[in-house]
Amino acid sequence: MGQDVRIIMLTRDEAAGVALRGQLTKVEGVKILAEVEEPALLSQAVRQLPADILLVNLDPAPESILPIIGDVIQTNKDLAVFAVSESTDGQLILGAMRLGIKEFLPKPIDEAALSEAIARVVSDRSDTAHSGSLVTVVGASGGVGATFVTANLAVELAAMVSGQVTVVDLDHRFGQVATLLDVDPRYTLADLCSSPEQLEPQIINRALIKHSSGARVLSRPLDLSEADTVSAATTVGIFASLVQYNEYVISDGPIRYDVGGKSVLTLADIVLLIVEPLVPCVRNAQRWIDHMREHGVNFDRVKLVCNRVESAASCLSVSDLKSALGIDVFASLPDDWPTASGAINLGEPLMTISPKSRLRLGIQEIAKRLHRSDGESDEREAHKQTLIERIFAGGGA
Repeated sequence: MGQDVRIIMLTRDEAAGVALRGQLTKVEGVKILAEVEEPALLSQAVRQLPADILLVNLDPAPESILPIIGDVIQTNKDLAVFAVSESTDGQLILGAMRLGIKEFLPKPIDEAALSEAIARVVSDRSDTAHSGSLVTVVGASGGVGATFVTANLAVELAAMVSGQVTVVDLDHRFGQVATLLDVDPRYTLADLCSSPEQLEPQIINRALIKHSSGARVLSRPLDLSEADTVSAATTVGIFASLVQYNEYVISDGPIRYDVGGKSVLTLADIVLLIVEPLVPCVRNAQRWIDHMREHGVNFDRVKLVCNRVESAASCLSVSDLKSALGIDVFASLPDDWPTASGAINLGEPLMTISPKSRLRLGIQEIAKRLHRSDGESDEREAHKQTLIERIFAGGGA
């Protein structure tokens, strides 16, 4: 996510919010982390979510909201604040700039001006900071093998890269990543969420347990009662910290599409959607795709993985899935339940117990396609070039 730009929007006008969202989502690489409607909640959102830009709609009453924005700027020196308003009053603009607002954009917003403003934020950021890729693995239905793919993909990537790889279990109640890798976590996601003000890398690192492959695991809570302590904002903060010192962060889930789940999907560089060639699963996948499109998800980041191909129970082909869902199939994995169940019951990755199986080679191929020999994902490199070329060329969306 090295060149992605993460934005929090503040607007009290729903119609204006829709228009602003539409303009932002046209700029590739822009990710809207949250849309805040109440100014009183702004400080909390900025504190808990890793944003680069705060975009504020000053209308309909700029004088009431500017003092709140000023307080946010004072306590968040690295946050670039953009203001938009129908007003062109010189005193208003001057007052906004004195508060520390970086850009003042009059309505209707010129798309080229918006792109150039975002470009300036990108150019101001340090190029030396390490930033890895976040890959989320989402199952279109329960039982399609998303957790199995997640655990084995993390192991395969750990074997390919010199940097660190961490896998995070976002099934807060019944997640099985730690079980599939046979690790016994002492600390979990719930422990980190119990003290959200202490999310420094060294604190997060203490909660990770290392697998023999080199991959590290952030487990779901140990007790069911702790699942409710996992907050959306803290989860996003944990991911933002993890990508700063991992080459890859792989998440199993989210399995819920609440505020936290949508935020993780927004942060993701790649979303692997696991689908089984069965009619109910494909219908669920279509619902997921429709929902994500409605919320402005860039489908260049969504990769369809067809699991259990040629299963005796399946009635659909890979081409059927492509036709039904309107997305190319990124990868296919064979139906090999005996091998998969053996790995699951032993708590061993396929790399260890069945390195030459077609299933293992299929997951290894997914890892290779996500990662290039120079240590950078093909997907991430293309994504980066697209954003840089677009905004530094001065073009609009």
